Amino acid sequence: QVQLVESGGGLVQPGGSLRLSCAASANIFTLNVMGWYCQAPGKQREYVASITNTGNTNYADSVKGRFTISRDIAKNTVYLQMNSLKPEDTAVYYCNARQTGSTYWGQGTQVTVSS
Repeated sequence: QVQLVESGGGLVQPGGSLRLSCAASANIFTLNVMGWYCQAPGKQREYVASITNTGNTNYADSVKGRFTISRDIAKNTVYLQMNSLKPEDTAVYYCNARQTGSTYWGQGTQVTVSS
């Protein structure tokens, strides 16, 4: 069992930035992929970005050029740097980790983009 704990959400004005963190209870090298998903009110959970255990990254088209996923292996932590935030980025952001045969989710952190 792997626990994921997100932090860093909050209220930010349009055009602002936030950095989300996801701390894993396991060595992140043992996790095939770690990523971020978001869920806005009344909508399905959507893919945002991911990073493999070899460091390859991938992004949803809606965040390319604005968001950056990275990791600190020593801290077993994955980050999501969110720049040029838009009101439509408002959602609960969830950390996700996949290991062969298992999928784990964090509890989510709220991001609200509003003036």
